Amino acid sequence: MKTEGLVPNSPIVAQPAWVHHAGMSQDTANTLDAAAIAHLQQWVGKSAELHDDITAAPLRGLSATLDRDDAQPAKGTPVPPLGHWLYFLPQAPQSQLGPDGHPRRGGFLPPVPLPRRMWAGGRLTWVPGNPLRVGDAARKVSRIESVTHKSGRTGEMVFVLVKHEVHNAQGLCLTEEHDIVYVAAAQPGAKPASPIAAQTAATWQRRIVPDDVLLFRYSALTFNGHRIHYDRQYVTEAEGYPGLVVHGPLIATLLLDLLRRHESRAVIERFSFRAVRPTFDGHPFFVSGEPSADGRHVKLWAHDHEGWLTMQGEVDLAFVL
Repeated sequence: MKTEGLVPNSPIVAQPAWVHHAGMSQDTANTLDAAAIAHLQQWVGKSAELHDDITAAPLRGLSATLDRDDAQPAKGTPVPPLGHWLYFLPQAPQSQLGPDGHPRRGGFLPPVPLPRRMWAGGRLTWVPGNPLRVGDAARKVSRIESVTHKSGRTGEMVFVLVKHEVHNAQGLCLTEEHDIVYVAAAQPGAKPASPIAAQTAATWQRRIVPDDVLLFRYSALTFNGHRIHYDRQYVTEAEGYPGLVVHGPLIATLLLDLLRRHESRAVIERFSFRAVRPTFDGHPFFVSGEPSADGRHVKLWAHDHEGWLTMQGEVDLAFVL
């Protein structure tokens, strides 16, 4: 993977490619001193545990949102890859939300005082023979693995790596490394990082139109109050984006959905993905895939209406296609 973004198994060594370049010096951009950084690093090792019943209704909602014609999930139905993101959802009281719709800083995640928080990527591994299923009483154990500060021409960034483990009564179902990045607000006259052209040849491709309703439905499914996904006035005026931001997890889900549409029997062992550039509503975007010659791996990527790469991912399969 390219070094402009987060690299699997080394998620804190390079800045995401979509961070805007502001023509400022490191001195003028810095707001976190050594004491503040040391305070944030006290969160390393902190853990949390959430319990949930794996019910059918969220999966029905996801199928409808993805325009799938799945059979109605019943007790014992395996949760599709990334479907666990519909469960174990933190539910902060309304009075504890910040101005961006996220829970106020602090708690399990460190209180990073940078305004923009983004899901930058992740790496997931599923345990063979023990998928999460409808009817399971499940638990998720999360742990802060690292908190790393960087600064440079773009200003400051803080990378937080969280490891999740999901269990059912039979044991471990999957592990996930979740990359979160906090960045400074865009500065006046900020210049976007140079975009990366997406691969044009693809074995599979699907066109997606990200309208307000799609983004609202996915926010509702994941109990995600982040206003950048549904509040146009907030996202354009407070955060300076040109439109509503398409959820990174939704794009990742659509990448794996593309694989499932073309290879319905595929069993996924590992999936890694990295956000490269934000995707906004108002224009279609595309998800694409290309199986390897040996049929054991699949390259997946998304690009916007201008052909710029927005997300890239890789899948390892349990058997040859």
